[in-house]
Formats: sequence, structure tokens, C-alpha cells
Amino acid sequence: MSTLLGEGAIRKMRSELSEGPVDYALPMGESSVALNALLGQSISLSFLGAIHCVHCGRKTKKSFNQGFCYPCFQRLAQCDSCIMSPQKCHYAAGTCREPEWGDANCMVDHFVYLANTSGLKVGITRHTQLPTRWIDQGATQALPAFRVASRLDSGLVEVAFAAHVADKTAWQRMLKGANEPMDLPRERERLMETCADAIEQLRKERGLDAITPLDAGDVTDIDYPVLEYPSKVKSMTFDKMPEVAGTLLGIKAQYLIFDTGVINMRRHAGYQLALSQTTES
Repeated sequence: MSTLLGEGAIRKMRSELSEGPVDYALPMGESSVALNALLGQSISLSFLGAIHCVHCGRKTKKSFNQGFCYPCFQRLAQCDSCIMSPQKCHYAAGTCREPEWGDANCMVDHFVYLANTSGLKVGITRHTQLPTRWIDQGATQALPAFRVASRLDSGLVEVAFAAHVADKTAWQRMLKGANEPMDLPRERERLMETCADAIEQLRKERGLDAITPLDAGDVTDIDYPVLEYPSKVKSMTFDKMPEVAGTLLGIKAQYLIFDTGVINMRRHAGYQLALSQTTES
């Protein structure tokens, strides 16, 4: 017997850090479906044949940049190349696609952090996005290293660190299990020493108040609701199949882990889906 749990255009999964595993919910249309309770259950996600832009709502044959139609992808500041490469921010040159959006999202405090995802990595995020950003990347540990005055400043510091440590997550490795714990405060100090000259030069150029090293704080540990990790990661997408179904074995980052494969839900933002649970009659 199949029971419909939710239907509508989805958005990236919402997450909440708690004392136990991260609590996940999937927004679908005007409501959302709690996902942790579905662990170990047989569920299916069916593509209803329509994709709507997460910004303007228009119907689109193809999604760009995790949920946008092509005109929005070309027009919006949040889809510009400097979002992926913040050190290329061109706000100061007066060429930002949407200066007001830049004021609210880029010209605000950011954190540069270290995280244990598929290994040690450096990353950046707005001050309002912790710990959500860490969860979205599948980090099991995270520690802020700098507070900076803008997205550009965060990108410049990240580039300095990235000369010595990864700045991307190997998502297949991240989904195969929890990494061995790391001594992030020690790694932070090591990178601070290694990059001391580069950071000092940036502070001279950008201003001492623009880049503030943080005192060593507590590491944030993150646990995920996973019953079993896959030994081999098989990626699934609604661009190639109309339905994803199987036993839900776990949720990590923005991925649902089935016994049949894994699917990146953020990648499918704007897709019209139906979520059903199958039980024995």
C-alpha cells in the first residue's frame, strides 16, 4: 500500500542541528515533510514532469545552478561566477548584477572556516549561515578561523589557505562514511603559521578590521541520521529516471541515501515531485 506524504515543487532540504543527528525536512510546495522518521522505510520520489524556477516561478525545461531558469541564471547576482569564486567579487568595480542584493549578502560579515568533510577543507559562508553551511557540505566537524568584513575578503583568505589544504569536498568519499576525527584547532594553528605572511599582507591591503583571526573556540561536531553508508556511491537524477525508490538508509549533506543509490536533493530544487511511503497491506 502506498501513502502520499507530500507533493509539489521542492527546495533544498532544511536542517536543524540538535544534540542527536541532524533533523531534516523536505519542503514540498506549501508544506514540508519530516524525513528522519522515514529512515529504514520504503519510499519513492516521483518526478511529475515539471520544473519551475525557484526565483521567478516560470516553467523551464532545464534547471540551471540548482533551480533557476536560464534568464534568471543570466541576470541574478546570486548566479554570477563570483559566488563560486568570491575572490573575483566585482562589487567595488560597480559591475555587480544587483547591488542591493550584494549589499545584503556579500557586503556583510563572513566566516572562513575549517571543516572535516571528505577530509580537511577550508570554506567560507555568511555569518548567518552557520551551522547550515557545514551541514550542507556533510561536515562532521567544523571550526571558524576568521571573521571578515565581506565576501571578497573571505575569498582572499580562502585562497591563501587553499594553497595548502583542499577547498572542495569529494562528495563520493563524504557519502561513504564518517571521517576519522581531526584535531581542527591544531590544523588551524598550523595553517595560521604557514599562511602568516600572506594573511598579514591581506590585512595591510584590506584593513586590520576587515580580516579578524578568531581565538581558538570549540569544535562543532555534527552527526547525521544514517543507518548504513554505501560501499559504492551510485548517483541518481530525475533527468535520467522518472522515479527514485528504495529503502531510505540515511541523509547526509543534501543527499538522500537509498539502498539503490544516492540523490542530491538541492540539485533538483524547483522540480515537481511526489513523495510516497510504501507499507505492507
